[in-house]
Amino acid sequence: MQEIEKLKQLKSEREAQKLRQKEVVVEKQKHEEHIQTVCPECGGRQLIHDYERAELVCQGCGLVLDDDFIDRGPEWRAFDHDQRMKRSRVGAPMTFTIHDKGLSTMIDWRNRDSYGRAISSKNRAQLYRLRKWQRRIRVSNATERNLAFALSELDRMASALGLPRNVRETAAVVYRDAVDKNLIRGRSIEGVAAAALYAACRQCSVPRTLDEIAEVSRVSRKEIGRTYRFISRELGLKLLPTSPIDYVPRFCSGLTLKGEVQSRAVEILRQAGERELTSGRGPTGVAAAAIYISSILSGERRTQREVAEVAGVTEVTIRNRYKELAEKLDIEIIL
Repeated sequence: MQEIEKLKQLKSEREAQKLRQKEVVVEKQKHEEHIQTVCPECGGRQLIHDYERAELVCQGCGLVLDDDFIDRGPEWRAFDHDQRMKRSRVGAPMTFTIHDKGLSTMIDWRNRDSYGRAISSKNRAQLYRLRKWQRRIRVSNATERNLAFALSELDRMASALGLPRNVRETAAVVYRDAVDKNLIRGRSIEGVAAAALYAACRQCSVPRTLDEIAEVSRVSRKEIGRTYRFISRELGLKLLPTSPIDYVPRFCSGLTLKGEVQSRAVEILRQAGERELTSGRGPTGVAAAAIYISSILSGERRTQREVAEVAGVTEVTIRNRYKELAEKLDIEIIL
């Protein structure tokens, strides 16, 4: 009887502990919901997290919106790659750019144990067999084989174009959605992967032209365009036309122009957009013409040939666009 009473008492204590934990979680959720994303004083949205003081501060007026939030980062510091790998207690984050999202077990290629000691020759053969079976079971069916090939192709093209990580993740998500809706059937994997990468570039405002995508892919420009139109229609991707302003930073960087030239080119394109001078024209040609005008006005002149080579358009296109912009916007250019 005493044992039964002890068990009942333990059970009631566990239930009370669970209730307390739930109350803590609810209070925490309420506290997080209470944290505002807009400053009530000035209406600004630029809020700074000061982790040293555990404060949420408005950058505009300096109002402290919250003074008791939790830093969810690690409690350790690392000053180089070796320290980071040694002190980290978790694996790599989940990513859509790997067919299994990076959640499967990885067996290291080095023949060393967890303490860094060399593995004996007796156990080395077993480790080789484990690695071989690990490679086999990571790709188990046709869908995973398709994803493994397509995502490696996506990564290759993105590396060749120098695209950032967020574009690669977005392209992988677009391709996975196409696979889920069975849009790959009857089309080449390379074509759908290239179209997904083009769509991701437009979604993330890191524009690349179809010609640039076709240069690094193994399919033609025509097939990429056709596949892109198909998957954007089937997946409901609502993408706005590419703005010429999105091309300005990349072209200015390729021409080694200063920030003043870039700002002036953006202002010229903004004025041209207000007067509807950019509609119906290729965004790369308009952006190249605005940069050409801006470089002359800023005293850092670049020739039409130099601008054309970086922008991937002809000199005739730049000449026609810059004359049109100069005439409509009343810009006086001294050649």
